[in-house]
Amino acid sequence: MNKTELVKTLASRTGLDQRTVGGLLDALFDPKDGVIAAELAAGRAVAIRGFGAFEARSAAPRIARNPRTGEAVQLPAQVRPAWRPAAPLKERLNG
Repeated sequence: MNKTELVKTLASRTGLDQRTVGGLLDALFDPKDGVIAAELAAGRAVAIRGFGAFEARSAAPRIARNPRTGEAVQLPAQVRPAWRPAAPLKERLNG
């Protein structure tokens, strides 16, 4: 399901118009201005009960290999977004 399909599905389930639903999704998920991205950038997690939690995880610097040349490349430390599903979601998927 892509964003357009998600907007249409949510609009039909909620009775809201597609423009409103699209705006809500953007306000939540937009990587520049969205609530989740802003919270992660501030070092805070976002937990949605029954669905899962978004968090920022630190990754230590490491040495990787260029697959084309085999040359070692130093990768700097970075912060990566992560998502951890909640138990009810796992149960639904695994029956």
